[in-house]
Amino acid sequence: MYQNNFDNLVNFSKNNRPRLALTLGDPAGIGPEVILKALAEPEISKKYDVTVVGNRDLLGQTYHKLNLIENLAPLVNPDELSVIHVQLDGEIKDQIIAGIGNAASGAASFAYMECAIAQTLAGKFDAIVTGPIAKSAWKAAGYNYPGQTELLAQKSGVERFGMLFVARSPHTNWTLRTLLATTHIPLRQVGDTLTPQLLTQKLDLLVECLEKDFGIENGRIAIAGLNPHSGEQGQLGHEEQDWLIPWLEQERQNRPQLQLDGPIPPDTMWVKPGQAWYGNSLVQNPADGYLALYHDQGLIPVKLMAFDRAVNTSIGLPFVRTSPDHGTAFDIADKGIADATSMKAAIHLAAELVNQRLAVRKL
Repeated sequence: MYQNNFDNLVNFSKNNRPRLALTLGDPAGIGPEVILKALAEPEISKKYDVTVVGNRDLLGQTYHKLNLIENLAPLVNPDELSVIHVQLDGEIKDQIIAGIGNAASGAASFAYMECAIAQTLAGKFDAIVTGPIAKSAWKAAGYNYPGQTELLAQKSGVERFGMLFVARSPHTNWTLRTLLATTHIPLRQVGDTLTPQLLTQKLDLLVECLEKDFGIENGRIAIAGLNPHSGEQGQLGHEEQDWLIPWLEQERQNRPQLQLDGPIPPDTMWVKPGQAWYGNSLVQNPADGYLALYHDQGLIPVKLMAFDRAVNTSIGLPFVRTSPDHGTAFDIADKGIADATSMKAAIHLAAELVNQRLAVRKL
């Protein structure tokens, strides 16, 4: 399926540079463009060993199309990159059209992911940075995964995993870290899916991540309520009174070294992060991590503050995985206007987390 071009790859221990596998994502979307833009940044090419995992021919086609556009941001020439070439069947390759997500583009992006995961588990890389994929295209290709996170977890053989969104403020340099307790499920299933056992698992993951990946021990974690006003003592929903508040009280007893705030009404939980993000001098002690109970509860504020720089980080895996926090944007594919800021942030964060884990192992 793929051919290895490891000419530029050396062991992390020899050159002290993180080895990053960078998947193209859906080739019909903006993944190839933001990768070509991100890897043109000298700081990335000098500091990290980056290998692109994808189809070299399709990447070259994108490069040549974009080079015809005037006043375009700098692009790296694919010939200068280390690439694991994932060979695609001719029929699949011919059906890949910029701006149109379909079964062919889904099959390609899935193949890139399988290759990157296999090579990373084999020890070739320290981290995977994934380009955006379209879940509908995966489904059209016959792959029924809710997203890349679930595929990564299955292939890695782990059952405890989570989606953590990380962003560093350009205004204050403060770091927002938001973990989702539930992810890609319909809103009507959230109440039935949430349990004390699930939240304990997610809290464990967040605490471990803060310690291992960010060097934060005995941190402060804010936990959202589920209902408006956190249920208002049962008047607006019973989950808080029935089990969320008792669960949190038990966790405080079990983890006296932590400061666990909550359950915080969802409409006010994000006030302090917003103040810390934009530099309001009145903010006091924002949390080190935020636990949101469902997808939009956590990601609306994240994307409002950090749409162009948030990074999706999979925690609980045996290796580092990051991804830009945006989709395939088929409507602007190959137009030269895709913003590579989030992809650059994903690459930088992956390297930071690899270095942090290495430092922890040396202690």
